[in-house]
Order: sequence, then C-alpha cells, then structure tokens
Amino acid sequence: MSVPSQPPRAQDYRTRMLRPGPAHPGKIEKAQNSRKALARLAGYLRPYAPVLGLVLGLVLVYTLLGLLGPYLMGVAIDRFIALKDPNGLARIALLLLAVYALENGFQAVSAWIMARVSQRALKTLRGDLFGHLRSLSLRFFDRHTAGELMSRLTNDIEAINQAVSQNVVSLLASVLSLGGILIAMFLLNGWLALASLVVVPIMFGFTNFVARYTRRGYRDLQKELGQLNGVMEEAISGQRVVKAFRRSDSAIAAFREHNQAVYKAGVYANTYALLLMPLTNVLGNFFVIVLAGLGGWLALRDLVSVGMIATFIAYGRSFIQPLRSLANMYNAIQAALAGAERVFEIIDTPVEIVDDPQALPLEAVQGHVRFEDVSFRYTPDKPVIKNMSLEAKAGETVALVGPTGAGKTTIINLLTRFYDIDSGRISIDGQDIRHLRKADLRRQLGLVLQDTFLFSGTVMENIRYGRLEASDEECIAAAQTAEADAFIRQLPQGYQTDLSERAGNISQGQRQLLSIARAILADPGILILDEATSSVDTRTEARIQKALLRLMQGRTSFVIAHRLSTIRDADQVIVINDGEIVEQGNHQALLDKRGFYYNLYVSQFKGQQI
Repeated sequence: MSVPSQPPRAQDYRTRMLRPGPAHPGKIEKAQNSRKALARLAGYLRPYAPVLGLVLGLVLVYTLLGLLGPYLMGVAIDRFIALKDPNGLARIALLLLAVYALENGFQAVSAWIMARVSQRALKTLRGDLFGHLRSLSLRFFDRHTAGELMSRLTNDIEAINQAVSQNVVSLLASVLSLGGILIAMFLLNGWLALASLVVVPIMFGFTNFVARYTRRGYRDLQKELGQLNGVMEEAISGQRVVKAFRRSDSAIAAFREHNQAVYKAGVYANTYALLLMPLTNVLGNFFVIVLAGLGGWLALRDLVSVGMIATFIAYGRSFIQPLRSLANMYNAIQAALAGAERVFEIIDTPVEIVDDPQALPLEAVQGHVRFEDVSFRYTPDKPVIKNMSLEAKAGETVALVGPTGAGKTTIINLLTRFYDIDSGRISIDGQDIRHLRKADLRRQLGLVLQDTFLFSGTVMENIRYGRLEASDEECIAAAQTAEADAFIRQLPQGYQTDLSERAGNISQGQRQLLSIARAILADPGILILDEATSSVDTRTEARIQKALLRLMQGRTSFVIAHRLSTIRDADQVIVINDGEIVEQGNHQALLDKRGFYYNLYVSQFKGQQI
C-alpha cells in the first residue's frame, strides 16, 4: 500500500531517523496562557466542590492547631519553666502532645480525601484526552508521532497528577499557615512581627524571577521528552527494519541527539528550580538571626519575655517551612502547567471530520458507489486526486490498479471518510457520504489492508473485533471461510492463544488471514481489499481467492492489487496514474487496447503468454 504525498511530518521524521540533524534549535518555547490552563484544571475539580470544602475545613483546623503549638511552648517557658512548676509543665506538655497528634491526624485525612478527588478528576481528564484523540482524523496523526502523543497521555498527565494530588492540600496549608503566623505575630508583638517580614519581599521577588525561566524550561523539557519517546517508539517497533538495513548506528545516533536535547532542557529547567531550596535555607537562618538578635535586645530591656522570643523563633521556623514548601511545590506546579497546556492543546484541536447535524442513518446498502469530480490533496501544494469520476454498481467488483503512488489507497481513504474530499461528491446508493453518520458508513465497509494490525489479546478476540457481539461459533466459521482455521488450531492454545504486541509471534501471512477473517465476520455491505493477499504464498493465495470470491458474492468490492493476475475476473478495472483515471474497462478489453494497463501487465508477465 502506498499513500501518495505523505504529509511532511511523516517523511521528515523517518529521514531524521536515518540521517540525524539538529532537533533542538536552542530557542526555548514560551509557555502559553498558564492562567487559562490553571482555570481549566480547576474546572475538572469543580464537580467535587463540597468535598473540597471539607478538605479546606480540615486544612484550616490543622493549620490552626499548628499555630497553637509554638504559643503553648512560649507559655510553658514563661509560666511553668521559669516558675519551676512541674505539674503545670506536665499538663501543658500533654496538651501539646494532643495538639500535634490532632494536627497530624487531620493532615492525613485531608491528604487521603484529596488524593481520591484528584484521581477522579484526572481520570476524567485522561478520558477526555483519549476520547478526543480517537475522534481526530488521520490527518492529525500524520503530523504527530505516536511517541509524542503517548508522552502527553503519560508524562504530562503524571506531571498534573503530581501537582494536584500531592500539592493542592500543601499549597492551601502553606498559604493559610503563612497568613495565620503573620496574624499571630502581630497580635503578640508588632516590632518582632515587622522584623519577620524582612524576608517576605526578598523571597517572593526571587521566586517571581525564577518563575519566568522555570516554567519555560519545564514546558520545553516535556516537549523534548515527547520527541524522544517518538524516536524510541519507532526504533523499537521498527527494529526488524533497522536491523535488516543495518541502521542501528543511525538509530542510536538519533536517540543520542534527542537524549542530549532532553538533557539540555532538563539542566536548564532544574538549574533555576533548584536555586529556590538553598535560598530558603539561607533566608531561614537569616530569619532566626534577626529574631534572636532583636528579641534578645528587647528582652534585655524587659520589653519581651524569653518565652515570647522562643515563640517567635518557633513561628519563624514555621514561617520559613511554608515558604520552602511553596518553593518546592512551585517546580511541580510549573511542570503541571506546562503539561496541562500540552494536554489542552490536543483537546482543543478541532475535529476535522464531523457528522452533519442532520446526518442520516445507513442501515443497509445495495452498494452503488459513485465518485463525481472528486479532488483531494494531503498538502495544499500537491493534488493527489484530480477531478476523478468513477462508478461501481451494486454487486460489482472494481479493481484499482496503477503504479505505486498513483492514488489507489487514497481513493479508499476517501470512501471510508478517513479524509474529507476538497471538492466533488462521493455517494453510496445516491446518498452523499458526508451526510451519513460516520459510524453507520464504516459499519458497512469491510477493510482488509496490506498493513495488517492485530491487537494484544487472543486470536478469538482479534477475530471478534470485526463484530463484538459475535459468538465463538461465528468467529470460527469466519476463520474457516478465510482459510485460517487450520493454522489457528495448530497454535499452542488454538483460538485462545495470546498474541504478542503487533502479533509478532505469528507470521505475516497468518496475520493477513486473521485480518480477512475479521472482515468476513463483520459482514459488510461493501468490501475493500487493499493488497489483501500480498503476504501469503501462492498456494494459500489460491485458497483465499476462493474464499474471497464467496465473500464478495452479491457485494460491491474494491480490490487494490499489484499482482494483476488476481483481478482478471473483476467486472471493471480502473487504471490510475498520477491521481487520474487513464483507462477503464474489463481485463481483456484493456489488454486488447494495448495501452497503460497492457504495459503494466506485460512488465509483470514478461516472457509468458498473455
């Protein structure tokens, strides 16, 4: 199968696999609207507002309990230690123990509730992303590698998960703790409280400076990770081709290039991110020094008690801890926002092929197919199908032949609405396919492609993929019709044999037989065979041809075949070259014409009698 004029992404990417070039131009992509991304993430938590209100209440309670601890410590020093009252000290010590135990208990409960809520929200987000990916047209997948998309489903979602499930509660607690500590300090002593505020503008100023670079760095890191995943996915899935063409060194070079780009982006992002932690340590020590110095000076003048100084130093350390937590959370939040932007970028990608609001159902088809002046191009500058008109009457077998890249497979892609035409009209039984429900249309189209794809699972499950409600007996009957039953029963567990990824544990020919069985089970009104027997030996091909003839009986069938001997009995042969129909007729009439088709045929059977 050949798709002419592949979109640039697919061509360029494969070229890069064989001949590595610069993948990281050095320009750091700016973050998009992070506030919008944050608001949209919050939208996924909105349905759980009552539960989040409970979490907020728990956070408020354990934050207040945390503020109570340092105050009780100061009271213990001034009232019981200074006065040498062991009974009072024992009572307040028990009270402190109860306060800290309750604080930790409420903290654990709030974290548990938040984890459940966040996982539900992320489950919805992940479902929205995957669901939207399934609705996008093939044109979108032509422009994006599988590894890149997998990165958004895994790495980016995980970055959001880390921020939401682990840091939302901590963020609330830190903000409430900072506010509560400031209020408590000013209530206890205004001068010491003012001295404590020295570090606040310094901290937030530096955080704001680092923010501009950290966010861009993490976004670029996620982008480079997606490209690296794409390289690895293609290198692993295409390892047989890599080995066959001795391109292991090129694949390794491509991996090293993208790995280096990930390394540079990671160093850039983390260099700025890691500056926050040592800064908070320095500011914490500076905070204690300021409080100890000023508090000692005030104590010498009997303006404050020793217990008050101890309370403020405890508050000071408690004040730095939320700042340090905010600094740590900032890194995760930046990674989450970068990941959220990339996730929402996919979700916001418009669906190119949508059902018409007045789309009609398609229950059954007679199979009368018409192309009327159809034109199509994958890229704006290169037409692939040019004003093509053809007709297949109900029950006819139409063969599409022509050189590689002529546009044969593109015709099938347009009939199935994998792509929408640029102009013209395609109809089935007189109904424009753009006015039919896509699901109904594709239910009536049975495809057997040259590039066979089977899923992980049993042989029976892969056959049943053609019609999920089919019974085991129907699946076996389809396999028998496709001449697949014999080899299936020789597998270790027969129909219950598990297939590995991409069915690597059976031969290409056997995969093709299962694909044919799947199409037979679907019982479509229109059958499409794209080089359906290209991967089987001549003897098996003859048996499959008999089975396909039985399947094609009474159905409109489109057959793409490079082996022209397989289409001699077609009702009409349509010869395509460079996106245009150059000849049309039955096999013998085209041979008698001694034109384009005749030359194709002679080139395959040179030296044989025609």
